Amino acid sequence: MKILAIDSSSMVATVAIWEDDVIVAEYTINHKKTHSQTLLPMIDEIVKMTETDMDSIDAIAITGGPGSYTGLRIGSATAKGIGLALQKPIINVPTMDAMAYNFYSGQYIVCPMMDARRSQVYTGIYRFHGTEMEVVKTQCMILIQELLEALTELGEPVMFLGDGVDVNRAIIDETLQVEHYYAPASMNRHRAASVASLAALYFKEGKIETAKEHKPDYLRASQAERELKAKKNND
Repeated sequence: MKILAIDSSSMVATVAIWEDDVIVAEYTINHKKTHSQTLLPMIDEIVKMTETDMDSIDAIAITGGPGSYTGLRIGSATAKGIGLALQKPIINVPTMDAMAYNFYSGQYIVCPMMDARRSQVYTGIYRFHGTEMEVVKTQCMILIQELLEALTELGEPVMFLGDGVDVNRAIIDETLQVEHYYAPASMNRHRAASVASLAALYFKEGKIETAKEHKPDYLRASQAERELKAKKNND
């Protein structure tokens, strides 16, 4: 079985090819350029370098959200385009679940977070029981203070990762009343390898959709939609 995995839900663009429990290739970049500039060339590069026949791919895995509105839209369009062209299914992997899977079988509560602005984060809370990942709190958008209260109530050591840590580290250290840690650079951002590994489990469980059916889960309206709504409310 072979999976092409894509994640463009954040500033990070990352793609991977997973084949029979082996990551054949992973290409990640986190440096200024937009996903519209990087994503397709990255996919083309790993396909060429691994001499992969695109027809041999069984499914396309994509982080379906939450995350950057533009990033999710580009990733979704890319996955749908490839899926439609190859007539292959899509495996929609929740963004926070994929990030948490960076710490597969870890001993801490895992709390991925992405900055959602206005003191809010996209997040979820996870715990591993051996090789099984428990979703303690389903991914959501929440005020950072409410998240820290929920983690304090759990009373277990926490491992944080994601770009939401960068803007919230001070309040975490000041507020959180339980032991906590921050992931190292090798594990603190999005990785297509984790997307692919989790997608392989979903595939076996039948959690797939057609390319036509796939759509991102933004968790909130785009900025343009929010501004339009605010304008209407003020009229």
